[in-house]
Amino acid sequence: MPARKLDGVATAAAIRAELVPKVEAFTARAGRPPSLHILLVGDDPGSQVYVRNKERAGREAGLDVVIHRLPASAAAGEVMSEVRALNEDDGCDGILVQSPLPHTLGKKVEQLVFDLISPAKDVDCFHPENVGRLAQGRAILGPCTPSGVIELLVREQIQTVGKLAVVLGRSEIVGKPMALLLLQRDATVTICHSKTKDLAATAKEADILVAAIGRPGFVTPEFVKPGAVVIDVGINPLPDRDQVVGLFGEASPRVAAFDAKKPVITGDVHPAVAEIAGALTPVPGGVGPLTIAMLLKNTLTAAETRRG
Repeated sequence: MPARKLDGVATAAAIRAELVPKVEAFTARAGRPPSLHILLVGDDPGSQVYVRNKERAGREAGLDVVIHRLPASAAAGEVMSEVRALNEDDGCDGILVQSPLPHTLGKKVEQLVFDLISPAKDVDCFHPENVGRLAQGRAILGPCTPSGVIELLVREQIQTVGKLAVVLGRSEIVGKPMALLLLQRDATVTICHSKTKDLAATAKEADILVAAIGRPGFVTPEFVKPGAVVIDVGINPLPDRDQVVGLFGEASPRVAAFDAKKPVITGDVHPAVAEIAGALTPVPGGVGPLTIAMLLKNTLTAAETRRG
């Protein structure tokens, strides 16, 4: 029997709908809506799409969303100056610096920029202070994607207590915080990565398997215990037709979409896993919409917290 679809679109819509009256109440008290400021540096096509989606969703929920744009040629000092100004702006409740920054700035500068964001306005939960609070189980602002996964599990009534959870990936954005949140919900957690021995065998022990490694179709049925819950965090563009055909088959609508010059994306989980898993998030339509919904929720939380 095919896996039950865990519908991130519907869950995200429910979260956003719940936010609307809370945003309205804040706006009535404060005399203005919660304000999210997004800093976009450069002209990366993917980043521009993500920012447009965040802007649209925020405004639909009643937030004030302001986009700050800098050219790809912007120096590190310009980017950091923009962040400092937002830190000082009392009308700004949440700051998001769209990642990745242009490669010319380097990873070190990106980390410095994230560290510069005021923890009270850090709606991505990248600041070391917020990461520390998360590790101690007393976060105010949570990491958007992992928090969205937890919301999905809760609303789909998927139990975590006493379950074995395996997280594939150890990134600062998803893997590590995902493991912490599952641990705080009384799961027994294993983190796997590129150096893990016998990766498939370890993954196959999981009751809940979270794939966040950025490799299209990497998690095949041999990684999955029959009936397991599989959360696919990957969002991978497929630029090669043979790759699309290899994953989905020549007759798939995704091949037709590719031939029509439309972008095709897939997750880290191979489509064949749908015949093994008990429940599975699709890509697209799974974790992605939840990430945006939790960003909006964080912005409201930041606004309320800053005003006591």
